[in-house]
Amino acid sequence: MSQTNPFFRGYSALSIERVLQITYEGDCQPYHRRLHPSQAHLPDEALRCFPCAFNDEFALITHSQPVDDTLLNQHPNAALVHNVLYTIYSDEHGQSHLIGDQYSLKSAQHIVRRLSFLTGHYSRCWEISSAHLSEKALDEIHWMVSLDNSHRLSGLLVEFFHLPRYQGVCCKLISTPWTDQNLQSHSTTPTQLRQEQIKGGLPVEVIELLHLAAQADIRFLIFDPDAAPLEGLPLVTPET
Repeated sequence: MSQTNPFFRGYSALSIERVLQITYEGDCQPYHRRLHPSQAHLPDEALRCFPCAFNDEFALITHSQPVDDTLLNQHPNAALVHNVLYTIYSDEHGQSHLIGDQYSLKSAQHIVRRLSFLTGHYSRCWEISSAHLSEKALDEIHWMVSLDNSHRLSGLLVEFFHLPRYQGVCCKLISTPWTDQNLQSHSTTPTQLRQEQIKGGLPVEVIELLHLAAQADIRFLIFDPDAAPLEGLPLVTPET
């Protein structure tokens, strides 16, 4: 996944993690620790305002909970659980980024649904300037659309449509995102698909742009001479 892919918008791979906010020896600065996996079954009511032991990674509830001495020795610091937080994270290019905290799982799930909804289905159709493609590539696409290429484009996971009134062209991307996992149902990989698209006669610059869009789960991509350029995506300098 390209870190400079301009098609990516909003948050991706949202997740929720339960975190304990703990206070330590009267320190005004609270600490945040994950609950030890051995106590993951405990409800929030059994955590909030109870004493705990913690280390750099986890916290253990020590009140009315059986804790192995060996495990307890691995958590040398004593503290008190001040609150239980549900922290929302987004994975950005393999790095976890904090979105925010909520005080209940239900509230956190509601926010995740809203963020996923707003940055998902409504952002799968894009209209960008046709200046992102060379005149030669656009001519080749228009030529392909003018012919009956249903057999030629079969298996390439893309279809093209004319927009004659606006002198534009629309691309329908199929089975996005084009990732190894998602393309298993087509018995192919992004690399293999790229090679098949080259063999099918698609211009290489079109293929590269389509794969950027497909990584971001774009389903419809419209090239329109009157549309605004996409920030971060290079424009093609007209040949003189």
